[in-house]
This record gives sequence, structure tokens and C-alpha cells, in this order.
Amino acid sequence: MEFSTQTTASLHQIKTAALGVGVFTDGVLTPAADIIDRASNGALRAVVKTEFKAAAGTSIVLRNLPGVTAARVILVGLGAQKDYTAAKHASAERAFAKYCGQASLTEGVSALASTDCADTTLRQRASAAATAVLYALYRYEGTFGKPQSNKPKLRKLALSVTRSQAAEAQKGLREGHAIGNGMNLTRLLGDLPPNVCTPTYLGSTARKLAREFKTIKAEVLDRKRIEALKMGSFLSVSRGSYEPPAFIVLKHTPAGTTARNRKPPIVLVGKGITFDSGGISLKPAANMDEMKYDMCGAATVLGTLRAAAELELDREVIGLIAACENLPSGRANKPGDIVTSMSGQTIEILNTDAEGRLVLCDALTYAERFKPAAVIDIATLTGACVVALGHNNSGLFSKDDALADSLLQAGRQANDTAWRLPLEDTYQEQLRSNFADMANVGGRDGGAITAACFLARFTENYSWAHLDIAGTAWHSGKNKGASGRPVPLLVHYLLGQAA
Repeated sequence: MEFSTQTTASLHQIKTAALGVGVFTDGVLTPAADIIDRASNGALRAVVKTEFKAAAGTSIVLRNLPGVTAARVILVGLGAQKDYTAAKHASAERAFAKYCGQASLTEGVSALASTDCADTTLRQRASAAATAVLYALYRYEGTFGKPQSNKPKLRKLALSVTRSQAAEAQKGLREGHAIGNGMNLTRLLGDLPPNVCTPTYLGSTARKLAREFKTIKAEVLDRKRIEALKMGSFLSVSRGSYEPPAFIVLKHTPAGTTARNRKPPIVLVGKGITFDSGGISLKPAANMDEMKYDMCGAATVLGTLRAAAELELDREVIGLIAACENLPSGRANKPGDIVTSMSGQTIEILNTDAEGRLVLCDALTYAERFKPAAVIDIATLTGACVVALGHNNSGLFSKDDALADSLLQAGRQANDTAWRLPLEDTYQEQLRSNFADMANVGGRDGGAITAACFLARFTENYSWAHLDIAGTAWHSGKNKGASGRPVPLLVHYLLGQAA
């Protein structure tokens, strides 16, 4: 996909197959739409007055307008002007890209980013535009027997801006392009079936990224090396499956990094359960197919590292992925088993379906060796977080206020929001065990919080945050598929740390 800026012609003189302009529900035309309206002798105002309500994300096509060179003008609804936000802008860009895809167009020009909206810069709107377009053009094709006929043909998109805005818009487009590519890698990995996207496949994907980008190095540790590290908690989850586990280490190191100028890295840790049956504590059959998405934390790490490498991010980022399956068998974990983690702490397993924290805890212990500036784990960890927050916000837990605030701000900038939940020591009592240092579950009450409290016991020596993405990593129903979240949040956070 090629992104560029269009600065050489007045809007009504731009020759393109599709020109996107925005309209507010209260009848107010954006400056771009006003230019087209005046050039076409009021054609836009007539349509808005009679048939187009301009609800956010809706669109209508006007063809061969008099005085306008573009073959089609796509009026895109922005909602009420007083409520116009970054989220509404992203929705508008997706609607424009969706139309271009459905109409089998190969190129288009969007003037949507030229409209100011609350708390955003042109660079951020340009970034959101590129990300939205790539998101709208994604099609899963991995396991169809025949080529899909609905694959979009859009290859070029330009943003209409002034000459003075071009440099800022180009920076935004570059960032959005990288974020969109990272999101779509994350979505593809999530959407692949679990008999394809195995722990071994995730390891191969990491190695592929290392071949594609010079700044990335990948190492995949097999069972013997994991055993040598004494990751007893992680290995206990993998025992029930024939698929071997993999512990994946990805490093993005900026060019020119030396021992003298190296800063403490930021470490991202991803839960990589490529299929979660619940183990002996078997899940209900309904919707169990969606448990292929239980590796979306791992997929997020791979997508974020890909974006960091494409952007040549001037900050060292390390990705750690503990990948395995959680299946029932004669060798699988049993309720009542006690395992020893890499940290030496023992864990009584009361529920084998609370396996994500068992793999993450050893990865979090491993992260300590890098002397990190911050560690962020990403996991589809608890249904309790979905109950608490639904599908709009990821759950954020941290005892470090500065780290939490940075992540929340990055989420707002990226339109990939999180909500901070408590992480108080009083909840730790729910994890008490009569037979081990801790239990792996703390009961029904506050389930997302006690899961985070469990992880906190392995992160005392560095700054740490936990993102529970169980409610945001994928969509169910007719739009079933991975969402690519929270790649935008994490990339914006990393850009802020590199600045």
C-alpha cells in the first residue's frame, strides 16, 4: 500500500477515482466539503438537506459532480461537530477505505484528515488515516481453498493537505503505515486456525521478522533449553499437548547502539497459548473455537516489534513469548498439583483453566535479566475483565503511576483505549494457599484483579504493567476475527519513550 500527500491542486481540481470529504450531522460542511459544494453549485448542501444524515461512519457516493474533476465524491458522516473526536475521524477514514475496496478502486484521495478534531494533531490524524485504511483492507485468506473474490484492489491513497502541512502529514502516514502493518500481522496470527498457528509457527514468524528487518534478532528456545532455565510453571501447562512449547526472544536494537549509549530496554511479554481448552478444568464446548485467540498477547508482541522495526524506532525493545497449548491428557496439570516457577516460588494449581498466568510468571522472571526500563505484559487473561469493562477498553494494572499514565495517554492518542483497575495488596489474601506459596486463582470475586496480583509477585524488581486484552483482542459473531489491539497503544507508547 502506497501513501502520499496531495498538495499541487485545489480540491475540486484533483483528478482521482474517489475523493473523500466529511460532513457533520448538524448540516455543517467541513472546509474541504465546502470547497466541493461551491465548485458544484451547492450539490453537497442539497444532498445533506434531503437525504444524507451524516451519522458517524456512514457514507454516500456522488458521481460526476459539475465543476469537480474527481469521478466520485464520497461524503462521509462525521457525527455531531461538537462530538468530533479522533475515534470519529478513524471511523470516517475506515468508511472511505471500505467504499474504495468494495468498488474495486485502485486509488483515492482523502481530505478527511484536514478537518480539526479534539485533542489531535495533523500528524496523529494522518497516522490514524493510514492505520484505518490498512485495517479496512485486511482480508483473511490463509485457509480458503479458492482465492477470495472480495479482495480490495486499493493500492494508492493520498491525503489532501497544504504544502506547509505535507512534512507533518508524511510523518504521520509513515507511523500509521507501520502500525497498520503490525496490526494486520497480529490479526492474521490470531485468525489462523490452531492446527496451523502452533508454538512452532509463532517461532517461525519471529525468525521471518528477523530475516525481513536488520534491527531484529530472534531466538527460539526449545523444551530442553526451557527446562534448563527451570521454567517449571510454564512447562507444566505444555505437558498435556503433543505440540512442543517454544520460548521466543525477539530483540529490536536500533542501528548504532553500543554498550556506551545503550539505554535500558522496554520489554513486552506476550501470552502465547495457541489453543486453550481449559485443560482438565475443561471449558464448555460453545465458542471454544474462539480459544485460538488466546495467543493474541503473543501476536501483539510480534506485531508491535514489526512496527518498531519498520519505523526504525530509536529505542531497544525486547519481546518475550511463552507459547504452548493447554490441553487435557494423562500428563496434563491436575487441580491440586503444585509446580515450581523459575523464580523458585511454588504455585498450587486450583484451576487448570487459569493457565495464562502460569506461563507469564516464568516469562516475567526471565525479563529481569535485561535490567529493563519497563516491562509490559499483554494477555487474554480473564473473562472477569470482559465482565468488568466489556469490549471497549483493555484492562490496565500497574503500581507505577508514571508508567500507567503513559500507557493510558498512548491509548487515547491511538484510539486504542485502556482503563486502569486497582492493584492493591489487600487482594493478595485471596491467593493464599495452605500448601504452596500461592494459589493460581483467588475465587470468583475480583478475578481480573487477583490474576494481576498473581503476576505482580514476579515483578517486584522492575517497573511493570499488565494489559488484560480478553475483551478487546477479537470480535465475536458475524464479524468474528482478531482486532489487532493493543498494537496501536503500544506503538504510540514506544514512540513516546523514544522521543
